[in-house]
Parts: sequence; structure tokens; C-alpha cells
Amino acid sequence: MELAAVVLAAGKGTRMKSDLPKVLHPICGQPMLGQVLGAVAQAGVTRTVVVAGFGFKQVADFVGNRARVVLQEEQLGTAHALLQAEGELADFSGNLLVVCGDTPLLRADTLARLAQAHQETGAAATLLTAEMEDPTGYGRVIRTPDSNVCRIVEQKDATPEELKVKEINTGVYCFQVSGLFQALKEISPANAQGEYYLTDIIEIFVRQTLPVKAVSLKDNREILGINDRIQLSRAEGILRRRVLEGLMAEGVTIIDPGNTYVDAGVRVGRDCVLLPFTFLQGNTVIGSGCTIGPGSHITDCVIGNGVEIQYSVLAGSQIGSSTVVGPYAYIRPDTKIGERAKVGDFVEIKKSTIGNESKIPHLSYVGDAVIGEKVNVGAGTITCNYDGKNKYQTILEDGVFIGSNTNLVAPIKVGKNAVVAAGSTLTKDVPADALGVARERQTNVADWAKKRRS
Repeated sequence: MELAAVVLAAGKGTRMKSDLPKVLHPICGQPMLGQVLGAVAQAGVTRTVVVAGFGFKQVADFVGNRARVVLQEEQLGTAHALLQAEGELADFSGNLLVVCGDTPLLRADTLARLAQAHQETGAAATLLTAEMEDPTGYGRVIRTPDSNVCRIVEQKDATPEELKVKEINTGVYCFQVSGLFQALKEISPANAQGEYYLTDIIEIFVRQTLPVKAVSLKDNREILGINDRIQLSRAEGILRRRVLEGLMAEGVTIIDPGNTYVDAGVRVGRDCVLLPFTFLQGNTVIGSGCTIGPGSHITDCVIGNGVEIQYSVLAGSQIGSSTVVGPYAYIRPDTKIGERAKVGDFVEIKKSTIGNESKIPHLSYVGDAVIGEKVNVGAGTITCNYDGKNKYQTILEDGVFIGSNTNLVAPIKVGKNAVVAAGSTLTKDVPADALGVARERQTNVADWAKKRRS
């Protein structure tokens, strides 16, 4: 049977103390709502509706075409929120998952297991429950003497006896859509909060003698909700550890997991070694056999096989196989470095292409340049690419040798196998195989220093 999902994401998250909607706060590299949408999609959902309220436009912009977004103008409770999705599901007759947008630790296989159990039992509703040693703050699952679910009572409405129950409602459900929205309209706000609780639908189904089932959660951490930045930090630690353990299971060595930070979307090949204080973020893809770190920060990069990167910052770039970067290099967006190249200490490269086996070993700035293969750029070389108004290109063809402390005033081209003398400031092109020299001839004044001292 077809499976749909409604993600409840309308709350402001007052305790976050933020102008950003709670569900858009990032965890492990993407907004927590993105983590939930990913889990829902992986669970086999074919149609998703997000119910948004505070920051509606921001939420809708983030969701894009991954789901339909509907507005809950007034936040009157979870049942009222689910009702806002009725129009989007008017032609849907399958099963419906209901999840919260602030539960980014929820696994796809947990949702799939819930949906499968719901389908197999034919229940009107199946809820995901968990046993908590300290259930404070959660709604309690109340069962009949023969262990059937009969209702859910919220913490503020529970009796002292009900508060002793340790089985809690996680806020995750699977429903038959048929009859669901009609039942939602029977819910009243007769509770301590004056809200329309989605949990009340369980009691309605029981009164109608419709079967209500429960599936127990294996790992209670999956349903940790996030209401403030302290809880966000704790959840991030759990999710990051989950990501790292997944990488290690696939053949990646992580020397110090407690001090290594990898976003959920990052891919790392087998036999890579991640050293401490390394950050891998965004859509980064790393090949096999690489050594990354220590102290490297890599965002949205594609890195080949056998690459070494040490104490460096890279963003939006491509690094070819067997290339060495660092220590203390800065590779800026739109840079493409070839294979078996070397970018050394205190080198900054911006929007440039570096050919195979070329070397920029230290203390240089390369911007808006095209550098061929087997080029050697000496220490202290600067491409002067900006005149205060426009950017210009520097071209170094294959086999060029640039002496130390050279200024290349763009636009400029140095031809194949040419040599530029150290200390030159070049403003004109250098032909292939030529020597380019642009510096004052040295003059020695005899006894000048001796006379100065006296």
C-alpha cells in the first residue's frame, strides 16, 4: 500500500531564542527538518506534506520541491496541525506516517518498521512507543489489563498513578488515512493546555472499537526532541557519532572520533585516515587511501585517491589523486588541482586551474590563473590579478619555472618551458623557452657601510 507522510514543523521553538524557525537549525550539516525529510524518503514515502507556521517562507524555501508545505496559521495543537494537511491528502487512500520536524535522530528503518507493522496488523493507528527510565515530560501510554493501547495521557493531565507509567508516546504514528480526518474533527481542547492533542485520537478510535497497536522503539535516543540549544548540541553529538561509526564500518580509520567532525552527507572512501580536528562538511566526496588532517576544514570538495591534506582549509574545489596539500594552505572555491601536484605551506589559491605534477610549494598567492603541467612556482610568487576594478587572468604554460619573489601582473602569459628570474615584476608576456627578467641591475657601493658606521 502507498505510504505518505506529514511532518509537523509549525512551532517557533521559543527556547531556542532565535529568529530562525526551530526546525531549520542545523545538525550535522543540514537543518534538522532536512534530516527528517531524508529519513521519511528512505522509509519509502512517496508523498510528503510539511505543516509549517512560524517562519513559513523560510521553511517552504528550504523544503523546495521535496514536499508540499501547508500553513498552520495559529498553533492550536498537534491535531489541528495534522488537519491542515487534509486538502493535500484528499485523493490519498494509503497509510500515513506522522512525524515531528524536530526529531532528526529518527532512523529511516524505524519508520519503515512502524509502517510495515501497521500494514500487517490492519490497525487504524499504530504508535511508536519507548520505555524511558525517566519519562518526565512525555505523554504516557495507558494500556488495558490485556495490554491493548486504550489512550495516551499528557504529563500535565496525568494522575499520580498514570505518571508512574514508563512507556511513553514518541509522537510518531502511522494511520489509515480513511476516516482519519473525520476523527480529528471530533477532538476538543478540553485539557490543561487548551490545545487539540493528536494523542486524543487514540481514545476516539478505541471508542469506535477500531484496533490501535504499538511498536516499541529499540533505541530511545532516536526520539530525542530538540527544544533548546543544549538539546541540539547533545543530539548533534549522537548523530555525529552515528556518522563516524558508519564510516568506520565501511573501512575508514578515524584516529580520534571525539575530535573529528563529519557531516551526514559526506562520503569517504575505504582505507582513508581521518586525523583529529578535521571537519568534513557539505557535499564533500573523498576517494580511497587519503590522509586528511590533522586540523583540516574541507567543505563541498571532490578529492581523488591517495591525497594528503594537512592543516588546511579547502572549499568548493577539486583535488586530483596523489596530490599533497598543506600544511596551512587555503584553497578557495572554483579551484581545480590536478594529479600528483603539490600545494605547500602558506599558499592561497583562488579560482584557478593547476595542472598535473605542478608545484606551488610555499608562500604564494595564485588567483584567476591557469597553470599547466610540471610548472614550478617559487616561494613568494604573487599573481597580481586585481587592479581595483577588474580581475585578470595569469597563464603559465607547461614546464614553466617561476623564480622566487616574483610578481605576475595580469593579464599575462608565460609560454611553455619559459623561465622567470627571481625577484622579477613582470607586466608583459614571456615567449616560450625564453628567460623573463624584470628587475634593477645590482650596484655595489664600496665602503658604504664602513663610512656609515663612522
